[in-house]
Amino acid sequence: AGWSAFVNMLEYKAVKHGRYFGKIGRFEPTSQICSVCGIKDGPKPLHVRQWTCAGCGTVHDRDDNASRNTLAAGRADRLNASRSAGKTRTKVPAQRVEAGSHPDGHPTVAGIPGLQAGEHVKR
Repeated sequence: AGWSAFVNMLEYKAVKHGRYFGKIGRFEPTSQICSVCGIKDGPKPLHVRQWTCAGCGTVHDRDDNASRNTLAAGRADRLNASRSAGKTRTKVPAQRVEAGSHPDGHPTVAGIPGLQAGEHVKR
């Protein structure tokens, strides 16, 4: 629950400040895929810290290879997100101090629409 709350806060703050937040699947095999040629070498026990790609012969540090694959997946996701900009992006409402006036000249009213001054919301 704590990790989920942390990720939700990161997502919200990224949107609020106009930044991109990407995440990849929990079971993405980032340490099993060669970051050079893309061949999936298969699962390895955690004590295996280095491995050699059967496809291209590159020697990989397990964590470094996983970080390169994670970065590549995030960049690919961001590229896809920018192509559909406006369709899936979440809009963040302006803060009250940033609210301006309506184009027709009526002032912006802060608060909950439909409530008159002095009314209270029942909980």
